[in-house]
Amino acid sequence: MDLLNTLVDKGLRRELPTRDEALAVLATADDELLDVVAAAGKVRRHWFGRRVKLNYLINLKSGLCPEDCSYCSQRLGSKAEILKYTWLKPDEAAQAAAAGVAGGAKRVCLVASGRGPTDRDVDRVSETIAAVKGEHGDVEVCACLGLLSDGQASRLKDAGADAYNHNLNTSESTYKDICTTHDYADRVETVQQAQQAGLSACSGLIAGMGESDEDLVDVVFGLREMDPDSVPVNFLIPFEGTPLAGEWNLTPQRCLRILAMVRFVCPDAEVRLAGGREVQLRSMQPLALHLANSIFLGDYLTSEGQAGKADLEMIADAGFEVEGADTTTLPEHRTDGLVSVRRRGAGTGLPPNA
Repeated sequence: MDLLNTLVDKGLRRELPTRDEALAVLATADDELLDVVAAAGKVRRHWFGRRVKLNYLINLKSGLCPEDCSYCSQRLGSKAEILKYTWLKPDEAAQAAAAGVAGGAKRVCLVASGRGPTDRDVDRVSETIAAVKGEHGDVEVCACLGLLSDGQASRLKDAGADAYNHNLNTSESTYKDICTTHDYADRVETVQQAQQAGLSACSGLIAGMGESDEDLVDVVFGLREMDPDSVPVNFLIPFEGTPLAGEWNLTPQRCLRILAMVRFVCPDAEVRLAGGREVQLRSMQPLALHLANSIFLGDYLTSEGQAGKADLEMIADAGFEVEGADTTTLPEHRTDGLVSVRRRGAGTGLPPNA
């Protein structure tokens, strides 16, 4: 298939596909699906081998969010039956992190509901980062606290955070359809603040919210433009009690096409299988490992994930290996010279020092 050969060649060179090529991946027939997975798998293996990075999520503060994001069980007005609690203490978070690290996780993601942190919240999270790193010196810590104010990213970096997560979620043109209390530009600005502070940026999307193929390509091209190191791909879990409770429009085949498109557009980024993979990919999760090189181990914010033991068995049975703490996840050009050097080649298809 000429399209797939072209996309593989571009992926090995970090060259951006055209929009039409990305759309064509999403439009492939079921009969072509294994060819699509095999092609994107070549790009994944070129940059990441057969390694799978494990990440572990800790929900520091749950529920009662003032934002109205339609997909979220913690949103303003949500009737979803979820656990609601205020901040975990630093030692409680460190204790929770121990379970993930014991299962092989090399990154711990500290997440808190809300529009964004106050300065006192940043102090709390800084203490939590210190507690986690005090117990697990080699573990990476990613914070996910919502929209950042000036200076907060630098404070998190100084406290020992390695990365910051803030997803774009959907295309700029449809963002207003899923949220009215902040906009797409607010999210872009937060990711840029994290990058400018020297944090590794983690930003991705949610598929399955009723978006078109064009919307999916728009958000993934927007991510490529920002050039985050990690791109989590979430598949909507239609929580009862939220406006998107009835949006069951994904199939495992469509999920695989979306992952393949993300890999072709962001070939050397850490593509992560994130929320909803168990619900939407189901028995086809092992095939997704040929596209993504990173997964969450265990539970998510307000939903249960696959048992950690089952994840480890799936990785081994599919012929992959868990990435060790002493292995650098990202290709060398992403780890040398930090963001400012990378930025010269971002989104252009040029090598980072061109």
